[in-house]
Parts: sequence; structure tokens; C-alpha cells
Amino acid sequence: MDMDLFADLENRIETLLERYASLKLENDRLREERDSLLMERDNVKTRVDGILRKLEGI
Repeated sequence: MDMDLFADLENRIETLLERYASLKLENDRLREERDSLLMERDNVKTRVDGILRKLEGI
């Protein structure tokens, strides 16, 4: 095979590995953001439930 083909293949593999690493980092960031939003939602739900219990007592 021609050396240019090997060089092209090597470049494509490097590009794929870079994209994979980038997507993995983005996935980790999005997972952390999701977890943060879930905790925030649970906190709001707890507060709303507390307010509703107080209103039921009135």
C-alpha cells in the first residue's frame, strides 16, 4: 500500500480519537449538569410540598 494511504488513515484515526475524547468530556459535563438540575428540582419539590402542607393546615 501507498504511504500516503497509511498517513491518511492515521490522520483519520487521530481525528476520531480526538472527537471521541471531546464527546466523552461533553458527556461528563452534561451528566454533572443533569445531576445538579435533578437536585435543584428535588429541593424545589420539597419546598413546594412544605408550603402545600402549611396551606392544608389553614
